Amino acid sequence: MTKINPFIRFNDGKCVEAMNFYKECLGGELEFMTVKESPVAKDMSDDKQDLIMHSTLKKGDWILVGSDMMRDRAIIGDSVGISLECESEEEIRKIFEKLSEDGDVFMPVDDTFWGALFGLVTDKYGVEWMLNFQKTPVKKIIL
Repeated sequence: MTKINPFIRFNDGKCVEAMNFYKECLGGELEFMTVKESPVAKDMSDDKQDLIMHSTLKKGDWILVGSDMMRDRAIIGDSVGISLECESEEEIRKIFEKLSEDGDVFMPVDDTFWGALFGLVTDKYGVEWMLNFQKTPVKKIIL
């Protein structure tokens, strides 16, 4: 089955810091590969060797990917957000609280018209998170 995995580009060597923050917020297993551990190390300058070529945060059947390596500078809030479907009220509140630390809360976790708890926050790294916990089944509308 084809899966989509969110990929976050970081500026200023912030990948390790940010991915550890996400692990603290979300749990899971975190792995890093630096430039110097990769086959391209010989082609890169000394100041790039400790940057993160590729990182993965795995939990269950989803993966969050991050890197310091990019062809240009990432623009904070650059038209991508991460939507996270939580499994309980406790989980959504716990994760939202952690992601909100030094971030910007746009919409606190609250009940919605679609029968869910939902919150929207931009974390301290400029990544927008939409958290949802569906309390009641969603009614499907057939057009």
